[in-house]
Amino acid sequence: MLKYISKEEAVGKVKSQDRVFIQGAAMTPKILVQALSQRYKELQEVEIVHIHTEGEALYAEEPYSKSFKINTFFVGSNVRKIVNTNKGDYIPIFLSEIHQLFRRNILPLDVAFIQVSPPDKHGFCSLGTSVDVTYPAIECAKMVIAQVNPNVPRTHGDGIIHIDKIDAAVEVDASLHIVQMPEPGEKDLKIGQHVAGLVEDGATLQMGIGAIPNVVLQNLTNHKNLGVHTEMFSDGVLPLLEKGIITNSEKVIKPGKMVTCFAMGSPKLYEFLDDNPLVHFKEAAFTNDTALIRQNPKVTAINSAIEIDLTGQVCADTIGSLQYSGVGGQMDFIRGASLSEGGKPIIAMSSITNKGISKIVPFLNKGAGVTTTRAHVQYVVTENGVVNLYGKNLQQRAKALISIADPNHQEELEKQAYEIFK
Repeated sequence: MLKYISKEEAVGKVKSQDRVFIQGAAMTPKILVQALSQRYKELQEVEIVHIHTEGEALYAEEPYSKSFKINTFFVGSNVRKIVNTNKGDYIPIFLSEIHQLFRRNILPLDVAFIQVSPPDKHGFCSLGTSVDVTYPAIECAKMVIAQVNPNVPRTHGDGIIHIDKIDAAVEVDASLHIVQMPEPGEKDLKIGQHVAGLVEDGATLQMGIGAIPNVVLQNLTNHKNLGVHTEMFSDGVLPLLEKGIITNSEKVIKPGKMVTCFAMGSPKLYEFLDDNPLVHFKEAAFTNDTALIRQNPKVTAINSAIEIDLTGQVCADTIGSLQYSGVGGQMDFIRGASLSEGGKPIIAMSSITNKGISKIVPFLNKGAGVTTTRAHVQYVVTENGVVNLYGKNLQQRAKALISIADPNHQEELEKQAYEIFK
């Protein structure tokens, strides 16, 4: 049986110079994070590692940040400011490979902060909706401190931990992080319709969270036998499951099951996931393994970009030298889709920013990172149409991309293309 202690006693086990892993997404253990941050006056050089976390990250704010150093694998809005200073940093790495940093002792973990369900009659807790890199983290950490919450859904798959592995437990009763789906704009609707037109019956889908993925899913109501093998999903899949459009019947990897490593959304989504054997939560080393992804039929990977140059280089994680997000799993799925029989790797984005700046550019911004190389890019979609760059030379690519750029920028892009390619 778990013996519960106070949050202060639990976080009191963290020492100066420890490396602390924090579980992310909807499962971010916010109460433990806040309690640890309050110890800033007595701690020094505590390193914080995580992927995307939700909620307030006090350790990234003054005066708490004096005692903590962020070394993150993904940059969310709550740590973006500090990561772009000398008090934080970002590790460029594919989501599929983060586990190796722990298991190969490249980044040995002293403590792992997690959030779990109460134990069942056999003493097993569930990691809920975020297995991703948490599974290898708790496997490798010297100490596991858990926030035990009855609102955590018990999910099927690999995300279980026995109470014997938990070194300290804090009992809480708190709502999970809720993600409100944004209302799609006119451009989102057009992009979603274009992307949906590329999806075939029997396809295996990978998508993220946001207006465009939701519009795509809303436009698939006449499809048949779709499957899901993705790193994440949200509420958008629920109507397709209810209508029998997502059946997972044609998948090779775990047929009949939806495969993911984390999920975020509404209370309805979390209720759907609770004790539902239809959904298998696996660690990212499984979901994002290109060798596994490619075995599924017609893998249709839908990803986004901040900008793309005229040769097809995609920047999806920086704005110039500003680290905005992270590499994540884009390349894992772009490559997996391209190797899948009948697969379609798709980059979907609006042609301009909210300020009217073209996202299709002659050259990436100074300091920008290349998330997906031009050799990997195939389908590119904007509100103005769809092009396939596969097999096209540099001049053909430029011409194709200009054709789906914002009309107000096309003439200037043509001039720039002429200067580049003569």
